[in-house]
Amino acid sequence: MTLEVAFDPYAPDLHRLPWVEVTDLAQAVGGTVHGDGGRVRGAVIDNRAVRGGELFVAMPGFHVHGAKFAADAASRGAGAVLSDPAGMAFLTDLDIPAIIVPDVASVAGQAAAIAFNRPCQQLSAWGVTGTNGKTTTTYLLRHLLHRVGHLSSLVGTVEAAVGKKTAPAFITTPQAPQLQAFAATTVQENVHHMVVEVSSHALAMGRVDPLHFACVGFTNLSQDHLDYHGTMEQYFQTKASLFSQQRSDRQVIIVDGVWGQRLAEQLERSGQHDFVTLSLTGRPADWQGKIIELDGGFTELRLRAFDGKEASVQVRMPGTFNAINAALAIVMVVTGLSPSPRQLDGDILRHLTVNPIRLDVPGRMELLCEEPRVIVDFAHNPDSTKVLLDTMRISTKGRLLLVMGADGQRDPGKRPILGQIAAELADFTYVTDGDIHEEEPSGIRRDVMAGMKGYEEKFVEVAPREVAIERAILDARPEDTVVITGRGHESIMFTPEGQYDLDDRVVAREALSKRN
Repeated sequence: MTLEVAFDPYAPDLHRLPWVEVTDLAQAVGGTVHGDGGRVRGAVIDNRAVRGGELFVAMPGFHVHGAKFAADAASRGAGAVLSDPAGMAFLTDLDIPAIIVPDVASVAGQAAAIAFNRPCQQLSAWGVTGTNGKTTTTYLLRHLLHRVGHLSSLVGTVEAAVGKKTAPAFITTPQAPQLQAFAATTVQENVHHMVVEVSSHALAMGRVDPLHFACVGFTNLSQDHLDYHGTMEQYFQTKASLFSQQRSDRQVIIVDGVWGQRLAEQLERSGQHDFVTLSLTGRPADWQGKIIELDGGFTELRLRAFDGKEASVQVRMPGTFNAINAALAIVMVVTGLSPSPRQLDGDILRHLTVNPIRLDVPGRMELLCEEPRVIVDFAHNPDSTKVLLDTMRISTKGRLLLVMGADGQRDPGKRPILGQIAAELADFTYVTDGDIHEEEPSGIRRDVMAGMKGYEEKFVEVAPREVAIERAILDARPEDTVVITGRGHESIMFTPEGQYDLDDRVVAREALSKRN
């Protein structure tokens, strides 16, 4: 019997890679070599992932320096270590060479790219960034690229996929060495396009360096991640960096929000004129879109380009926000594959819109039951929660019930805002826990409920999360809608005591079985 080996998108075939001399690699990243020269192929940041010959990238972490694990990496067959002066203390007795640089994070991507034979130069990369809509837009982008005959890989919040092979994701945008490994896998699978969900953390930490994108798209910007970025301005500038000509060739920007407008104005002032703008609200833009609501919560999307080309397509995904995501994906594919952003290929636009667009994205408006209607969604910030509840209200015949929590050790400023939105837009809210991390959960719930003052009859505090989900579903009448937000596809819950398995969809289905 042959055992099937699980697909690892971050483990390309090392034997298909050329060896790289350590001295050459050190020279390329501006480092100094300690120990005898050697050679490497491939790169890893996890010592447990070493298979033989890789460069072990040892970066400082929040609690411990990665160089502490260099000896174990060497024992597993690593060919060399990349670290910094702080990591040298752990490298004194190694029998493999070390490359020392002032800042590992700033060169990790470049070093990994060289170690993986520069895979990103052998494919076209597509990136999507913004606060909301990134995941769905990347799925749509990959789907539409396939529609016009361009196979692509996908790496993002939900999964990493190459061809028909998939694996769960562990972070929105992988660390730089992992992203280069994923690109190498993409190349080895004979796939020539790679779609990347680009987070603000990834941009700030250099995870997408030195990747240069063929085409990037901007969805929107609203309050999120201020625990990391500090201010909305810094959050915006981090996102905006993806749209410079140093990082991307072509850019598509939705300008229906103030931040999208600012981004377009900023690029214009910098002398960058080939970017493309898109509006679905009638604002001045290169592409105009109109969304017509149809029965069943679906929409018809009509697009008109600056040169007069027109197309319309049904988007058989609930909510106008999915039509917006589809519009961005369509314009990106046309912009990215045409001879130039200002010389559009009408055949591509026709092929993209000849058939309705229908795509299921795990944990994004995922429908589990019709009566009562139960929806699981990743909405976890004020803007996405408001849009989701507004959308569900339109098609809800009975009550709109919401199960909602907030994460620990994440932007606390949005917690009362989430509470206020829930109190105003849902008929009843079950305030519960998100990923607690290292915080006291009752304090997080208290922060959420601080925004619900005056609406005490419209919410209840229920913990743990499993109980809240079950209670909401058992309370629901057949005509009601139960919306479970905050975690979407996620299947691991993080608490001060550790992590455990928790998938909102599994809990909800178990609760639904108790109604029968």
